[in-house]
Amino acid sequence: MEGEYKPALSASIPKSPTENGRPSSMVIKKAHTLIPAHIVAEAISTLHGLDLRWSGPITPTEMQYVEQYVLAKYPQYAGLVEGEKVDLSSLCINEESSETGPDDRRKSPRNGFRSEPSTPSFGSNLPDLDRTQLEPSRLLDILTKKSSFPGSFISIPEIQARNKVLKHCGLPDDEYLVLFTPNYRDAMMLVGESYPFFRGNFYMTIIGEELDYVREFASFKESKVILAPEAWLDLRIKGSQLSQYFRRKCKHTPKGLFSYPAEINGTRYSMHWISEAHRNSWHVLLDATALVVGEDRLNLALHRPDFVLCNLDNTQNAQPSKITCLLIRKKSFDTSTSSAHAHE
Repeated sequence: MEGEYKPALSASIPKSPTENGRPSSMVIKKAHTLIPAHIVAEAISTLHGLDLRWSGPITPTEMQYVEQYVLAKYPQYAGLVEGEKVDLSSLCINEESSETGPDDRRKSPRNGFRSEPSTPSFGSNLPDLDRTQLEPSRLLDILTKKSSFPGSFISIPEIQARNKVLKHCGLPDDEYLVLFTPNYRDAMMLVGESYPFFRGNFYMTIIGEELDYVREFASFKESKVILAPEAWLDLRIKGSQLSQYFRRKCKHTPKGLFSYPAEINGTRYSMHWISEAHRNSWHVLLDATALVVGEDRLNLALHRPDFVLCNLDNTQNAQPSKITCLLIRKKSFDTSTSSAHAHE
């Protein structure tokens, strides 16, 4: 079996130098140049009707499956799998694919229909930020489908794009879902439609009015909107004011959503605000679209924002452009649609 996939997955490199007489245990280890046979066997064994005792030639279809399996489960071997260069816009969520029903219209300010104000869609027995119930929306539908079929594999280009984004943010792939949207507006509206704003919780934002598409949803659902100035992000000047708003009393947990940009006009702001917001029972949306993926690295591993927005260059498009990636922390939200409808 090893002989079948070796030409496709191995790279031609010089052998480790041993002519100096050094024992092999002292030779510096090279990067992975071949996917181990046991991983290929493991991938094949997950196909229906096969087990680890299977042996035989690998068909092209099986080889494609192995590559997807390796990219999804063993990213350290990602460099050995050649993904085809594709137009990243093909990975984007198609808004037309999700139909908007009558119950969804009342949650969207894009439509003229208005009904009773929204009420909390999560239980008061939740002591922290975990497993907050999103409102019925396109985002909830997408997250539910992705969470319901953890064993299904996405395309190699999508896996590679996802891994690139997660590496840029310094976030683990097992804790975040990555969605691709055509533009910044669509990503923000996915959040605004789905977040459980209601009369009694808050939306605090430092994102400019012309870019903050979440704000209109918060206002529409009668959540208290707090427009904070950029100066509040400066730890040296008025950071204490932002801290005071985080500690503001609220009858509900979580208190609401806090949105802020990682960088404004070249000024990078602290990730400390994510952790402080979490300590005071706020969800956080970090807008990192001003940073360049692959160059301006983020270290979010210690902070774990609930939503992250960043841009990816789409160089394979006829007209090079950017797509916006929306990262959602799995632990923060309950993706059960049945729970959502139970609160309606």
